[in-house]
Amino acid sequence: QVQLVESGGGLAQPGGSLRLSCAASGFTFSSYSMSWARQAPGKQRELVAAITNRETTNYADSVKGRFTISRDNDKNTAYLQMNKLKPEDTAVYYCKADPGQHWGKGTLVTVSS
Repeated sequence: QVQLVESGGGLAQPGGSLRLSCAASGFTFSSYSMSWARQAPGKQRELVAAITNRETTNYADSVKGRFTISRDNDKNTAYLQMNKLKPEDTAVYYCKADPGQHWGKGTLVTVSS
């Protein structure tokens, strides 16, 4: 079965950095598009970044220039490098694989001084 497990969340100060990882199993990772979405309290889930199987990337305007999505097909892992963090980045971050809209259970990122 498809399984996505996020890790790397935690507490960061404004201006700091975190790197999230998404370990994938149960499907042919190299053939799938991977993405990260986030959901803050009282807000809808929003797409943050996506990377296709050909490594084409897309970013939300709110994170462009600060976040970088990448993938390592040999490790079946997707990453989200988050730099210059802001308090408004605080959310649960979820990993997604397509086709099929498979979701992980999320990892909490808190940005606060």
